Amino acid sequence: MQNAINLLMLCCAIFAALSFGVLAAYALCRLGFLGMRRHAAAQPSTLRSTPATH
Repeated sequence: MQNAINLLMLCCAIFAALSFGVLAAYALCRLGFLGMRRHAAAQPSTLRSTPATH
């Protein structure tokens, strides 16, 4: 019985570590894209839109 409990605890620890890694990577990606969006918004736009003439 003790071996089964140890195996269950090991499996739970493995899944918890995997979940933490995935969530940490997701958070880093979100922060990176947020930083890129703010950096792009701070740049002045050099493109001018002109109305199309027919």
